[in-house]
Amino acid sequence: MAQRIVIKRKQANKGDDGYKIISVRMKEELVERLEELSSMTNRSRNELINVLLESAVEITDVED
Repeated sequence: MAQRIVIKRKQANKGDDGYKIISVRMKEELVERLEELSSMTNRSRNELINVLLESAVEITDVED
């Protein structure tokens, strides 16, 4: 009897999850506020930054 051939699924490459890594400079005071929110909400800074940016983009209007 022939042996079975097993092929494992390929894992998604870095960046294939729909996210991009960026670097942002922030004032220490803002980072401290994010840390406070993080501990109060039990969410990571990354998650909070994404939630806050998505909300800000939704309520932003551009004027000439």
